[in-house]
Amino acid sequence: RLNSNTGQIIAGGNEPENQNNQLNSPTDIIFDKKNNSLIISDYGSNQVIRCFDQNRTNQQIIISNISCWGLTIDKNGFIYASDYENHEVRRWKQGDEKGELVAGGNGQGNQLNQLNYPTYIFIDEDYSLYISDHSNHRVMKWKKDAKEGTIVGGGNGEGNSLKQLHYPQGVVVDHLGQIYVADSLNHQVMRWCEGDTEGEIVAGGNGCGDQSNQLYGPMGLSFDNEGNLYVVDWGNQRIQKYEKILN
Repeated sequence: RLNSNTGQIIAGGNEPENQNNQLNSPTDIIFDKKNNSLIISDYGSNQVIRCFDQNRTNQQIIISNISCWGLTIDKNGFIYASDYENHEVRRWKQGDEKGELVAGGNGQGNQLNQLNYPTYIFIDEDYSLYISDHSNHRVMKWKKDAKEGTIVGGGNGEGNSLKQLHYPQGVVVDHLGQIYVADSLNHQVMRWCEGDTEGEIVAGGNGCGDQSNQLYGPMGLSFDNEGNLYVVDWGNQRIQKYEKILN
């Protein structure tokens, strides 16, 4: 409950392994409204699991043999998973064994049809997929059925100018199509509008630190219904809330 002082363990909580009731370095979690279940990237066990209830007994492996870092789900309930070590993103319908390639899959590289250790992903209402192309220091947008993506953030090498990103992580897109990305090693969150050559800093950007105006290696991003931005401030072991950041 949101008014609780303590959380409830609903998945994992045992020694890190790949047994049915254990997790090993989980990196992402999404909620599947259609099936009323949680879907978890169990990165260290090379699998994605579904958790149906809160007693940690009803879990199932839905994707195997994948170094999944990021997850997202579209309005039809199809699951998208970034395969960090295979430099691609695949889409799974319920019952699929292998999934369908939707981005990358052309080896590790920096061409528009390639990815380089993709991490977090986001799908919009038009089925366009946004990918934090981590080691290319850019955010890519792949439209539905596209053979290559377009650069919508960064893409000018690693660095700390407004034209650059430095190992991007979490990515979300608002209702205006503005792209928010956790610029991890610049310790800030950037906002990019598609077509712009520069982004703007919307959170952090005051150096690495633990003050309220600082971040330390930000990872995941999420908006609530009021437009408040929540940032996983990884290096500070905390969650930061930035009020009403949407325009």
